[in-house]
Amino acid sequence: MSGVSRATLSRIENAEVSPTAETLGRLASAFALPLSQLLTPLEPGFSPLVRRDEQSLWADPSRGFKRRALSPPSRQLQLEMIEGEIDAHQRIAYERPSVPGHEHHLVLLAGSLALTVDGVRHELRAGDCLRYRLHGASSFETGDEPVRYIIAMA
Repeated sequence: MSGVSRATLSRIENAEVSPTAETLGRLASAFALPLSQLLTPLEPGFSPLVRRDEQSLWADPSRGFKRRALSPPSRQLQLEMIEGEIDAHQRIAYERPSVPGHEHHLVLLAGSLALTVDGVRHELRAGDCLRYRLHGASSFETGDEPVRYIIAMA
C-alpha cells in the first residue's frame, strides 16, 4: 500500500538504512498514522513534561532535514508540536497526507519556505503562520537559506 518495496522495508526494520522523509510519509499514509506515531510508539500514559534532551529527534541526512517531536507522546491528547529544520536548496514532497484532513498550523521561525498544499503554493517568510488541512499532496521547498519552523498538528 505504501509503494515501498519489501526489500527496503526489511532494510529499514533491520536498521540497515534510515528512511527518507518521503518514505516515512508513504508509510504513515499506508497506516493512516501521524508521522510522530510511526516514529515513536505511544504509551497509554504520559509525562506532561519532556526535556529537550529527551525529545525524539529524527533526521534525513540526504535532505538536510531534522524533525524534533516537541510534545510528550500521548494517545490521550490530540495536539502535537513538531520542530523542523531543512537545509538550503531542498525539496521534500509528500504524495498524500498520513491522515486526510489533518490540521496543521506552521509558523516559520527562520528563512523562507515555499509550501505547496493541495496544489496551492504559499511563500512564507520568518514570522508567517500558515493554517491548513491536508487532503492531497504537499511539498516543502527551501531557498538560499536553511529554514526552521514549528508545526502544531491536531
